[in-house]
Amino acid sequence: MAEIISYCGLLCSDCGAYIATVADDDEKRAEVARQWSEMYEANLSPSDINCEGCLSDGPRVFHHATVCEIRKCAKAKGVVNCGHCDEYPCDRLEGLFKMVPEARERLDEVRAAL
Repeated sequence: MAEIISYCGLLCSDCGAYIATVADDDEKRAEVARQWSEMYEANLSPSDINCEGCLSDGPRVFHHATVCEIRKCAKAKGVVNCGHCDEYPCDRLEGLFKMVPEARERLDEVRAAL
């Protein structure tokens, strides 16, 4: 599977929800729902685990992507990902980068290649 970099630098192609959706794998959906319910103290069911990646404009996008301020901003600016933005890095990304430093590294690489 080709690497799919989300707007914020996370890898959609490594995400359990994306993998389960692309493979139409109900067992994987159930596994991801259990894991994420524990990790995020949420009550997710396998039917919640449908996502074609946050870059998708289709209806199958995980709920968080529909409210994500980073995604909304990137879509409004029409950038491939935040590494392509003239304002990179911005305050919206800094909180995420504290939790997921590899997202910054990935977007820094994208930026350096421009």
